[in-house]
Amino acid sequence: MLIGLTGGIATGKSTAAKLFEQHGIPVVDADVVSRQMVEKGSEGLRKIVNHFGKTILNEDGTLNRKKLGELIFNDSSLRQQLNHILHPLIREEMNRQTTHLLKTNQHVIQDIPLLFENKLEQHFDLVIVVYIDQQEQIKRLQQRDDISYEAALSKVKSQAPIEDKKALAGIVLKNHGTIDALEEQVKETIQNHF
Repeated sequence: MLIGLTGGIATGKSTAAKLFEQHGIPVVDADVVSRQMVEKGSEGLRKIVNHFGKTILNEDGTLNRKKLGELIFNDSSLRQQLNHILHPLIREEMNRQTTHLLKTNQHVIQDIPLLFENKLEQHFDLVIVVYIDQQEQIKRLQQRDDISYEAALSKVKSQAPIEDKKALAGIVLKNHGTIDALEEQVKETIQNHF
């Protein structure tokens, strides 16, 4: 069974993914794979530099994530261009890792922040959304990243609304409480659906 895990920025999706892993369900994390795809010397980094220029590099030739982030968060067309470059590379590597894990596991989770935005839901037997309401999302993001309300709102709005994701989910994990409360929902999900 292939399971998609998603949510909005600062909803606790990475925490939920770790909890699933702790309970024996392997996770292929799109964020981890995307970092691998832009490491120094990688095909992904070469393609990004060809498109956006060398100004997005640090002095040592590695990707300056902050500079690239500032570019794409405020310009949806640039964000789409970056996605067009990286998403095929990321999907290919995630599928390779997933195929390998399914040889020895009955269930594998793919942790994909932009699962619905990229219309990937049809690839999964089940989609789980980690949910908090938008105001809580903004508040957590401000605290986590030490940014203004406006900057947090901009980041939240760069993704599909969390309410839309919730409506499309097969299972919703409500993350308004403690990590223990989230873990109980993870265990219940494994017992009842896996």
